[in-house]
Amino acid sequence: MMLPTITAFAQSPDRGQGLARDTRVRWALEEVGQAYEVRLVSFREMKEPAHLTLHPFGQIPTYEEGALILFESGAIIFHIAERHAGLLPDDANARARALMWMFASVNTVEPPILELANARLLENDRPWNTQRLPLVEEPVRNRLQQLSAYLGKADWLDGAFSAGDLMMVSVLLRLRSSGILDEYPNLSAYVARGEARPAYQRAFAAQLAVFTGKHPNQEAGDDEE
Repeated sequence: MMLPTITAFAQSPDRGQGLARDTRVRWALEEVGQAYEVRLVSFREMKEPAHLTLHPFGQIPTYEEGALILFESGAIIFHIAERHAGLLPDDANARARALMWMFASVNTVEPPILELANARLLENDRPWNTQRLPLVEEPVRNRLQQLSAYLGKADWLDGAFSAGDLMMVSVLLRLRSSGILDEYPNLSAYVARGEARPAYQRAFAAQLAVFTGKHPNQEAGDDEE
């Protein structure tokens, strides 16, 4: 049987920190035990016709499974979750809520986080950045406060771990370097639980290997020939 193939950055811009969106797709595949292939693409190749036939916006990841071609990490993860057990509950109502949290993670929680990331990375040398940062941080804190209140003392968003948690943890990980997540201990612990899952660890190691050039299972100091 042909394995699904995903695309990922040939040179990871996050330096292997697991923030590139292929990591969340890798995580989903690892959670359901589905082996997969990876095709690495350069920034130049992402804008060439061959890749644009897979992703019209010239981004990663993409997902190929036979005649099926998908882009958008959320859509890919939904497809994986529908095809395999382990990421969506059997109960119809719980399943609908898991999908709700998948949408909430990318439509409600991620946009202000991405704006903050851009302000810190792309605008930090602008003279007005110091004045703008608090304005960008406020929407992030508002969303985190709301999410923190909802999660409370629960381990996951709606009972057992689901694709909703996978997506939400992936989004919240973008706040690691800002220190803002630490202001909400239950969310910080929530993200730590996600990172501790063996499937996430395997996905992270695979993405890190793209940057380090070492196979995930290769021992430190054991160079490949």
